[in-house]
Amino acid sequence: MTEDKILAVPTNIITGFLGTGKTSAILKLLEQKPEGERWAILVNEFGEIGVDGSLFSGRTEKDQRVFIKEVPGGCMCCASGLPMQIALNLLLNQAKPDRLLIEPTGLGHPIEVLQVLSNQYYQTVLSLEKTITLVDARHFSDTRYTEHETFNQQIRIADSIVANKSDLANAQQQQTLQQYLKEHQYNNKPLYYTEYGALELNWLNGKTAYQCSPKNHSHQDKANKALASDQPLPKAGYIKALNQGEGYQSVGWRFSPELIFDRDKLDSFIRSIAAIRVKAVFITKQGVWGFNNTEDGHHMLELDDCLESRIEIIARDVCDSWQTQLDKCIAS
Repeated sequence: MTEDKILAVPTNIITGFLGTGKTSAILKLLEQKPEGERWAILVNEFGEIGVDGSLFSGRTEKDQRVFIKEVPGGCMCCASGLPMQIALNLLLNQAKPDRLLIEPTGLGHPIEVLQVLSNQYYQTVLSLEKTITLVDARHFSDTRYTEHETFNQQIRIADSIVANKSDLANAQQQQTLQQYLKEHQYNNKPLYYTEYGALELNWLNGKTAYQCSPKNHSHQDKANKALASDQPLPKAGYIKALNQGEGYQSVGWRFSPELIFDRDKLDSFIRSIAAIRVKAVFITKQGVWGFNNTEDGHHMLELDDCLESRIEIIARDVCDSWQTQLDKCIAS
């Protein structure tokens, strides 16, 4: 018996800077998935711990035909795209999907991700469709964003631009966004305004217009580094990992499933953190809970299950006291 070949899987990149709502947008798309279709999600995280996979898995039904694979540890196109290709090949063989969604880290390099997807091997396996870039209109008057190469690259490759969190942006900020697009000759790209990541399924359809060209970029080579997401937990019951790049730092922890936390103490701790983004899944005495915290708001949601507790914090500067505060959240 010969194995069926995987051919021309419709593939979309969902990109955007930190805190623009990419994970929420993919969850909204999953709610619109046609019944009976098999979808695959390849999610890339800046930190080494890997939390998004647990958040996605905990929000999808077991029979929903959604398959998820993580590539933690920074831009997944590092080391000639090897970590990405290994994860992608495993995911495709497992899922044999009707659609593939790829979420690069908000600090990753989507052009280089597209280059990997455009190589000779994937030309028959994948059909590269619309790239969706989520933005926050409030960022376009802040040079920390508009002068950041990754921020600009994400908009450059977009087939459609989605101004998420439009309920939080005033008319002047929306006008500044439109002026930016006009000045950079991107005003021919479709621009949509949404709240809470509410993408429409039909925005994914159609071939991407962006044509990849050879370009070299340098990263720290992590091909031979054992990431914290893959290491066995030590006797202490937890493992901690630090990462930095693109002007940001991350710190994360994995905890043994035998460590049970107090949900309310966790909620207070996570709300108190001065960070760009916090994502976490925790086994608590009140059940399994996920946390998603940005500068705009705090969300806590009940999950079906998770294998272990994990938290990842991305900030301009990490704080040494977070470890002590986390210890205090363990239920006595």
